[in-house]
Amino acid sequence: MLRRMIFPLILGIAGCAVLISLGVWQLHRMAWKEALLAEIDGMIVAAPVPLMPTPDPEKDRYRPVYVDGTLTGQFLEVLEGVKGDSPGVRIIEAFQTTDGRRILIDRGFLPDEARKTPRPPHAAHVVGNLLWPRDSDSFTPPPDEKTGLWFSRDVPAMAAKLNTEATLIVAREASGDGITPLPVDTSAIPNDHWGYAITWFLLAATWAVMTGLLVWRIRQRTV
Repeated sequence: MLRRMIFPLILGIAGCAVLISLGVWQLHRMAWKEALLAEIDGMIVAAPVPLMPTPDPEKDRYRPVYVDGTLTGQFLEVLEGVKGDSPGVRIIEAFQTTDGRRILIDRGFLPDEARKTPRPPHAAHVVGNLLWPRDSDSFTPPPDEKTGLWFSRDVPAMAAKLNTEATLIVAREASGDGITPLPVDTSAIPNDHWGYAITWFLLAATWAVMTGLLVWRIRQRTV
């Protein structure tokens, strides 16, 4: 009888050990992600600095900066929905800095009913955060040629369209024209490690119960 139970017991113990270790690993990942989010939150609200000559998409992601210059009136619209508001778009506009650079400004949300309102070029002081969004995936459609609507903030493609640098500042203060800023935050960064950990621990418990039932059945057959 003991010989028949050795293999199921070894398999059960090994399986539980692996599943529990995966759950513990997810807990460590959760702690790492929470520390990373805290670091990003701290960077987002830091004092803004002048826009650097060559921002780095990784090193300078979320860095607060400011620029002076002119909103050119050349813009793209990204389909956007804001909870508690009417449907609308996110305005990505070309910005001419005082030193001659052309960059992109994510000015924020504009309701559908205000989209046809003229927004002539005007001088502006923009404060915001550098961002190279990861809005799109393989299922994101290309811009609609008929309506001109975009479905993600594809910075390189938008920069090519508006003839700017591939540098995007997400405004955290209003820049006029009835556009509501949508400042950068960490809400879009997933932190699902607690749920994953619970899943692995539940699988370990299930594996242990199944192993116990198998051993019990083997014992019953040999009694």
